[in-house]
Amino acid sequence: MEPDRLEVFIDDVALVVSGTDDEHEITARVAELLSALLAGGYRLPPELTRSSSARHVTYPLYIAPDGSWSMASVVWDVGQRTNVHSHETWGVAGIYAGVEQEIRYLKPTASTVSGPLTPAGESRWAPGQVTVCCTTDDDVHAVAAVGGEPTVGIHVYGGNIGTLRRRSYDPATGEARWFVSGWDSPEDVPPVTGSRRERVGR
Repeated sequence: MEPDRLEVFIDDVALVVSGTDDEHEITARVAELLSALLAGGYRLPPELTRSSSARHVTYPLYIAPDGSWSMASVVWDVGQRTNVHSHETWGVAGIYAGVEQEIRYLKPTASTVSGPLTPAGESRWAPGQVTVCCTTDDDVHAVAAVGGEPTVGIHVYGGNIGTLRRRSYDPATGEARWFVSGWDSPEDVPPVTGSRRERVGR
C-alpha cells in the first residue's frame, strides 16, 4: 500500500521544526518538502479547494498539537486579493492550482518613521511553484488570484496561523492594526482542533 503522502509530509516537517530554531533553515527545508509533495501528485479533497464569493478562505490541513506549526489550504476566488499584511512567523507557500500574484513590502521597524510602505518586489507563482513567503523579519505582502480560475495554495507556517496576532497595513500611510484571521471549514468537514492528527487528503 502506498504511504499516505500527507502523513509522511507531516512527519518530515515535524522533524525539521523540532530540530532547529533557525527560521531560514526551517523554511529552506520545508520548501523542499512541499515541492516534493506537489510534484508527487498529492491531491487535496475537493471540499478543501472550495472558494467563497465573499473573501479568501483558509482551511486547516494540520495543526501541531504543541502549536509549533500548522498547514493550511488557502483559496482565493477569481479576482480576490488580500490586504497588505504580516505573518509574525515563518511561512512557506506552494501553488496547488491557479496563479497567485504577490506584492512584497519592506517590514516597518520600531525606528521607521511613519509613512508609506516601501515596495520590495512583485512575483507571480504558478502551480507546482513554492516560495518562502515569510520569516519574522521579512513577512509583509499582499496577494491576489489572477487568471481565470480560483487560486489554491498549500501553506505551512510556524505556530497556529489561525490564532496568531498579525498586522494589517495601509500601504499608503504605513498605519497598522492587529487582527486574528481565524480558520474556515467546509460544512461537511469538521475543524481541526489540534488534539489529534486530521488526515484530510492523500
